[in-house]
Amino acid sequence: MFRFPRALAAAAVFCAPLACAPAAFAQDSITIVDAYAIASTPMSKSGAVFMEIDNASATADRLVKASSDIADRVELHTHKAGANGVMQMLEVPEGFEIPAEGKHALARGGDHIMFLGLRQPLTGGDTVHLVLTFEQAGEVAVDVPVKTASPMGTMQMNGMDHSAMPGMGGMQGMPAN
Repeated sequence: MFRFPRALAAAAVFCAPLACAPAAFAQDSITIVDAYAIASTPMSKSGAVFMEIDNASATADRLVKASSDIADRVELHTHKAGANGVMQMLEVPEGFEIPAEGKHALARGGDHIMFLGLRQPLTGGDTVHLVLTFEQAGEVAVDVPVKTASPMGTMQMNGMDHSAMPGMGGMQGMPAN
């Protein structure tokens, strides 16, 4: 049986059931942890956001969409090995499941949020407003800090230095924010 938290029980008196209480409950069920975007060069047309999504609900949820006014398109992406063994970045239109009372990491080399058609550079120290849409929890807004370098200090993944890739240049050896 579902029980409203005390604060929501009072709100339910003034709202039609399911009209306003689920939105308030949704904010309690999904928590965004350690979100960050990586600074881009002035010429970059894409960028990425990483985070951990925690689901305190007893029901699984699914991140189905992300949106921001910083880019023409915002997509949910993952990396997958192609037939020749080369890693490919692919859109995941069905989104990412967030298990009941569990978490899902959006991390380098795996699932992430991709900005395509950046309208302005991602500059270290800035903040990007992002709205995440979940099947159950609805919309969750998060302000994502832009960092000038990875927590590792370089753009390395799987033993390969990616700092020389187009759009990633100039980041190797920079201190983490």
